Amino acid sequence: MKHVSILVPHGHTSLSNIEGTHQILSEVNKQMAAMDRSPLFQIQLVGLEKATTQTNGLFTVNPDVLVGAVAKTDLIIIPAIHGNPQVAVENNKAFLPWIVSQYRGGAEVASFCIGAFFLAATGLLHGKQCATHWVAANEFRQMFPEVNLVDHKIMTEEDGIYTSGGAYSYLNLLIYLIEKFAGRDVAILISKAFMIDIDRLSQSPFIIFQGQKEHEDEQIKKAQDFIEHNFQERITVDQLADMLALGRRSLERRFKKATSNTVSEYIQRVKVEAAKKNLESGRKNINEVMYEVGYSDVKAFRTVFRKTTGLSPLEYRNKYNKMSAV
Repeated sequence: MKHVSILVPHGHTSLSNIEGTHQILSEVNKQMAAMDRSPLFQIQLVGLEKATTQTNGLFTVNPDVLVGAVAKTDLIIIPAIHGNPQVAVENNKAFLPWIVSQYRGGAEVASFCIGAFFLAATGLLHGKQCATHWVAANEFRQMFPEVNLVDHKIMTEEDGIYTSGGAYSYLNLLIYLIEKFAGRDVAILISKAFMIDIDRLSQSPFIIFQGQKEHEDEQIKKAQDFIEHNFQERITVDQLADMLALGRRSLERRFKKATSNTVSEYIQRVKVEAAKKNLESGRKNINEVMYEVGYSDVKAFRTVFRKTTGLSPLEYRNKYNKMSAV
């Protein structure tokens, strides 16, 4: 039987991560019993104090056990902790050495959504892949440049460390873990019982690109504004460099540092975001949308669109355009 420690941190924590994990893993045990198989999980809520009141004051979580009493666990679940990540780490720093010690003793660790910030604070993600909510991707990269953030993925797995993307994608990671520990048959059963889409691997279709402007480089912000207002035209790095009186190499280096994208990647993402909005609400066909955002090559447009969203333009329109669905 695997001992599962679901952390109950101080602060405004995702209660759905905590309760949902407890409910779903408990259901696995029930289904295993129905199959005349032994229960798989011993599940405990692990906290820093007996009554953990959430910041909003509406809920209080009562952990089963305090962290100091857990000498050995097999799987640690870190829920999303909302608010300032540095404050969250400070308020819950007593968990950090315990997580590291348990991992080094053979435990596996999973973080949900922006719980990745807390997991990264342990140092265990250094040099490893990690997923988090796409909204927090730029902030995460700035805080933890040593971590390989893959913001398009629903989940990652590396050396016994698991991370999930935004919000309810934690359900997809749970199904993945259930399949790994209990088998495909149980994972399918649980996915159907809770109506969770099994084998979903990307959060790209859900990303809204809003530009990465939480930086202090005013010249790069001018370049971003120019791109966003002129994306239908052909924009070159040399053109931007001349406009800002910067050398090409200096512009490219500063742009990448500020936005986590190259200039060409940023232009592509702005174009694709404009195309997505047209496909979501407009009546134009794919070619009309393509020309409107500045592409003339159908193959190139489809390739860039799929790379960014995980879907073809037609698949995206069918998914999000109500008129198209009708």
